[in-house]
Amino acid sequence: MAQVVEEWYKQMPIITRSYLTAAVVTTVGCSLEIISPYHLYLNPMLVVKQYEIWRLITNFLYFRKMDLDFLFHMFFLARYCKLLEENSFRGRTADFFYMLLFGATVLTGIVLIGGMIPYVSQKFANIFFLSSSLSFMMVYVWSRHNPLIHMSFLGLFTFRAAHLPWVLLVFSILVGTSTWVDLLGVIAGHAYYYLEDVYPRMTGRRPLKTPSFIKALFADDNVVVARPGNAQFAAPPVQEPHQD
Repeated sequence: MAQVVEEWYKQMPIITRSYLTAAVVTTVGCSLEIISPYHLYLNPMLVVKQYEIWRLITNFLYFRKMDLDFLFHMFFLARYCKLLEENSFRGRTADFFYMLLFGATVLTGIVLIGGMIPYVSQKFANIFFLSSSLSFMMVYVWSRHNPLIHMSFLGLFTFRAAHLPWVLLVFSILVGTSTWVDLLGVIAGHAYYYLEDVYPRMTGRRPLKTPSFIKALFADDNVVVARPGNAQFAAPPVQEPHQD
C-alpha cells in the first residue's frame, strides 16, 4: 500500500506535487500546533505595515482543520490540478504556474477591494484563507476546457463537465456550507478562461502571455497540445464517466 501511494505521489507533475505537499504539510502542522494559523492568514494591514509578505502565499496553503472537508479539498486539489497540468498545460509548466499566480492575484485583489465596499465589506473581512477558492478556480477552468465529458454525481444523476462547478455549489448549499469562497473561485476562473481562451480567439491578442522570467524558471518539453473548444482530455472526478 505504501509503495502504491509513493508511486502515485512521484508520478504527479511538479506544480501539483509541490502545491499538494505544501498544503498538507501546512494543514497538518497547524493541526499539531507546530504552526499557528494566526501567522498564516491574509491580513492586509500586517502585510503593509509589518511587511509580513508571506501571508500573501500562506493563506493559499491552509485548508482549515483536518476533517472530511479537508479530505474533500485535497481530492479536488490533487485531481484537477494534476489533470490541468498533465493535459491542458502539458509541456507548459510555466503557463500553468502563471495561471495559479494570476488566480491568486485576482482572489487577493477581490478580497482587498471588497473589504472597502460598504455593505459587503464585513463579508470580505471574514475571509482569511483563499486556499479553497484557488482549488475551486482549477475545477472551473478544467470544466471549461472539458465541457462535454459525462459525469455522475454519487450515482444519482449524470451531467456534463461544464456544469460541474454549479453542481458542487448546489451540493454545498444542500449540506449547509458556505459557497462564498467557492464563488470567488468561479470569478477568478472565469476571468482567466476569458482572457486566455475567449479573448485571444476574438482579437488575436493574448493579454495573459507568460512573462519570460517565469518561463526561465521551468525547463518545459517542446510539446504542442491542440485544444479545440470541446476537447475531452481526462476522466471526470466524481465517479466513472458514462460515455454516450
